[in-house]
Amino acid sequence: MCRLYAFHANEPTKVECPLIYSQNALLAQSAQDTGGMSHTNGWGIATYKDGLPSVERKAWAAYQGEAFEKAAGHIYSKTVLAHIRRATIGAPSISNTHPFVSDQWTFIHNGTVPGFQNFKSQLIDEIDERYRPKILGETDSEHVFYLFLTNCRRHKNRTIIDNLKKTVQKIHQWSRDVAPGAKMGLNMLISDGRNIYGSRIGRSLFYVKHNGVYNCEICGFPHIHHAPSVNYLAIDIASEPITRDEWIEIPDQSLFYVDDNFTLQGTTF
Repeated sequence: MCRLYAFHANEPTKVECPLIYSQNALLAQSAQDTGGMSHTNGWGIATYKDGLPSVERKAWAAYQGEAFEKAAGHIYSKTVLAHIRRATIGAPSISNTHPFVSDQWTFIHNGTVPGFQNFKSQLIDEIDERYRPKILGETDSEHVFYLFLTNCRRHKNRTIIDNLKKTVQKIHQWSRDVAPGAKMGLNMLISDGRNIYGSRIGRSLFYVKHNGVYNCEICGFPHIHHAPSVNYLAIDIASEPITRDEWIEIPDQSLFYVDDNFTLQGTTF
């Protein structure tokens, strides 16, 4: 179990409040989420500037020390992925801490792939030789990420969602073969800096869309570098609602992406 957060907007925006100060901010969830579970085995935040990601990760709880608050407090970005980890596969370490990054891609995951250790060698064989040396950790998450990138590299004629679907189908097939009947946990959020893609499989996931400049419920003013000629659009995606806004639950067993109007478009897996 982990907790995920993603933000995507058409103008640079400060995300300090949803990460630190909101009623159910990611910082609070690291100590205890709404289900009473803690997520103390690492944290990471990815932001984008000029199309390239910058990632900060630590292998301890977000609520320990000031590092998470300092990192979150400096963010002004159009696209953000944040993760707090509750370790299942792989010890608490930097190499096992999300987000994972390769070129322009960033990736975070909540859940556990049943039977992963029993088909890990098959999965590695399927990953493109270019990516295998980049796998530095032990997690199922990192291996799934590089299988996805392999599909994108080998099948450039497909859409990103089609390649994500092929990735999920392959993981499901291997998992069912070695752990029939086990429940899959494969909530993923992926970005290339231009968009956000993802899946909800076996874990909770919600979103809220913002149409127009809005005042932060904590601070009472907007956190946006706003140009008056732009119609501000943004979307938040999270494992559980973070603010008092009306969050919409993403259907289970679905894949999705954010379209040009910052609307979530999905399909059942």
